[in-house]
Amino acid sequence: MALPLSKLPGEIIREVADRKWLALAVFAIVSFGVLALGFIWPYKYQSEVVIYVDDENIIRPLMEGSAVTTEINEQASAAQQLLWSRNVMEKLARNEDIFGDSSSLSQAQLESRVQSLRQNLSVSTIGEDYFGIEYRSENPSKAFKIAQQLGQLFIEESSRRKRVESRSAYEFIDNQVKSYERQLSEVEGRMKSFLSENVDGTENEANNRLANLRGQLELAQLEKKELNTRVNSLESQLQNVSSTFSQKQTVDSFQNRISNLQDQLDTLRTKYHDSYPDIVILEEQIAELKRQRERALASGDDLSRTVQGEQIVNPLYQELSAELASVRTNIAAVDTRIESLQALIGDQKQRMERIQANKAQYSDITRDMEVNKQIYDDLLKRREKARVSMHLDVEGQGLNYRINESAQYPLAPSGPKFFQFAAVGLFLGILAPFGAVAGLLQVDPRVRVKSQLEEDVGLPVLVEIPKIRTPFEKRRDRRVTLAVGISAAVVAIGYIAIAVASVMGVL
Repeated sequence: MALPLSKLPGEIIREVADRKWLALAVFAIVSFGVLALGFIWPYKYQSEVVIYVDDENIIRPLMEGSAVTTEINEQASAAQQLLWSRNVMEKLARNEDIFGDSSSLSQAQLESRVQSLRQNLSVSTIGEDYFGIEYRSENPSKAFKIAQQLGQLFIEESSRRKRVESRSAYEFIDNQVKSYERQLSEVEGRMKSFLSENVDGTENEANNRLANLRGQLELAQLEKKELNTRVNSLESQLQNVSSTFSQKQTVDSFQNRISNLQDQLDTLRTKYHDSYPDIVILEEQIAELKRQRERALASGDDLSRTVQGEQIVNPLYQELSAELASVRTNIAAVDTRIESLQALIGDQKQRMERIQANKAQYSDITRDMEVNKQIYDDLLKRREKARVSMHLDVEGQGLNYRINESAQYPLAPSGPKFFQFAAVGLFLGILAPFGAVAGLLQVDPRVRVKSQLEEDVGLPVLVEIPKIRTPFEKRRDRRVTLAVGISAAVVAIGYIAIAVASVMGVL
């Protein structure tokens, strides 16, 4: 049955009073146990290096947009990961200034040393631009040296990694630039070959040429219709016009003919001799015409009357026939032009089909060229930025780490001190008997007060008989109490003496 809390303090005091020697023994064991723990506790000495993150130097605003300075997020975590790296840990584990000669160090010993270094290493953030690298060791000299080396190794390794990262980024982008340069050259070669093999021109040119040919064909067909109409009109006119008509000659006509032949004779005499056959013939014709004229005059005929008639070609008929022949010739020429135009239109349609067939291929080549050109130009800019960034990291600009506070030699161990163990041991020794009794009372099944029966069992308690001690028991209890008090004082004095001697360096 659980003891009511209101009765617990009185019962604890009564139980402790009944078992004074046991309480004294518990006090002595607990207090000296904690004091002994203070003697054997592995005290750690801690040394710390404070690192300043310098990312706001003058070069940053000057190179804004032209270079990318290295940045680190979650500085403490990144710094711890860097220090935990195998490269840094092995360098530190083989440091002869700290661990002595490490030439004969086995792999197992090296692993154990690296593991110990990692366990005692910690990195903490101090504000926005500072973080501390701490190392704890049981040896203050080793803690100081290792913390000092950790700061130097961190700065060296971070600088090396920045240079490697910048160079790797530049080399990667440079390789990509060369790759896209080759791809762009290949696409340009494909475009050059395509244009040299396909000389049909563009779709707009072909459409314009086809429209022009169709326009010419329509004009030729219209012209042919006009010419056909003209032929029909001329043929109709020729049907109404006689091809020849009879011309009556008069005496006056003899004179006219003589004059014409005389003119021809004069013309020939300017070029040839009188023995030239044509000249002889003309002279005979002139003489004959003169004789005919003289006979006509001798007979007394009127010079104006008709003396002879002949059939001659009608000039209008001749003109209409000539015009009809010309129009028919024009029709043949127009037909030839129409056939040529139709052939050209057929060729132009085949050209359009070839252009349409090559259009998709041309679009693919053009798209590849444009995409590769855009990426290539962008990579060129990025490569120059990476080049400048690499030089910044080589020159130590951009993001830098600087030791703001160097490691200090630890004069006192970190964590709980020996005097704290001593004070806590004395306090726990006093509380231990009472705490132990309180715990036992909570699990003790015996009935100690009447309220336990009344509340838990529900039985009424009519009377309670108190414990009565005899005078002898009282005297004996006083003697035991005195002896326990003296013993407790001796234990306490001895405890304090040991603690003070240890603090003073006597022990």
